[in-house]
Amino acid sequence: MTNVRDLRDGEEFVGFYLIKESEVKQTNTTPPKDFMNLTLSDSTGAVAAKLWDASESDKVSYPAMTLVKVQGAAQLYRDKLQVKIVRIRKTTEADGVSLTEFIRSAPVEPSELLATVQATTDSITDNDIRAVVQYCLDKIGDRLLHAPAAKSHHHAYYAGLVYHIVRMLEIGAFLCKQRPFLNADLIKAGIILHDIAKPVEMVSELGIVSDYSTQGKLIGHISQASLWITEAALQLGMNPDSERIMALQHLVLSHHNLGEWGSPVQPQLAEAVALHHIDSMDAKLQMIEDAFATIPDDESWTAPIRGLENKAIYRLNF
Repeated sequence: MTNVRDLRDGEEFVGFYLIKESEVKQTNTTPPKDFMNLTLSDSTGAVAAKLWDASESDKVSYPAMTLVKVQGAAQLYRDKLQVKIVRIRKTTEADGVSLTEFIRSAPVEPSELLATVQATTDSITDNDIRAVVQYCLDKIGDRLLHAPAAKSHHHAYYAGLVYHIVRMLEIGAFLCKQRPFLNADLIKAGIILHDIAKPVEMVSELGIVSDYSTQGKLIGHISQASLWITEAALQLGMNPDSERIMALQHLVLSHHNLGEWGSPVQPQLAEAVALHHIDSMDAKLQMIEDAFATIPDDESWTAPIRGLENKAIYRLNF
């Protein structure tokens, strides 16, 4: 059985996979024919797949989150590996496979990551800032244990969001030591709060995002988190127009940096500039790390990485 990371251009294969995404499309031919765009995944990665001439039964049988056995052929299409499905069926009990085998997860135990986030929150010396962060953590609750950080861009797996937060906290701690003028409480708070509403923005199961929620589509995680900060201030008896609350809102609202990337304002606090670059650095390096993990050991080039302007990255071999 072939893992996703071991698929090679021009080779035929057989393997068990989880359907991560499923979509019915039509060809441009006359008359049009139905086919299915599937994303096949396992713990080593994910790959796009085509099921041509999809029957009515196929459309019903192969939704997202279905375990399947696939016989297919791997081929490069526009510099990315893609699978042509020859045969496909649902797995049975006799196959001896379980869903958890195919779920990618953060490399650190989620409970350990959450404990780090809580310990960092407890270490915030400003009482008001600490109280707002704790309010938002309590609001999101256990959803932070399993939520991904994104649908596909970076940390797109079980506990990916809390892993992203912890890795950012590590970078933030270093920067605060190197640049003592930065307010360490705001850096910690901004990192914990910047994506805190992602579990509300996305509909996910076992770290796999199936869609964006109504709140996600109409409000988005950035605006939602800013609203929670205001809500926290009001519930905790703080002045919602105070500089502390305004600073926390600014950190969240500006962390994507540009309007076309989703930020209504650009960073204009030193801590907001730091937060944006900490976030960007961790996300982009994780994209590369994930890409390296999904190519065979004897290959040097990754597929083009969308978050890096569709550039492929070369892995040095010395």
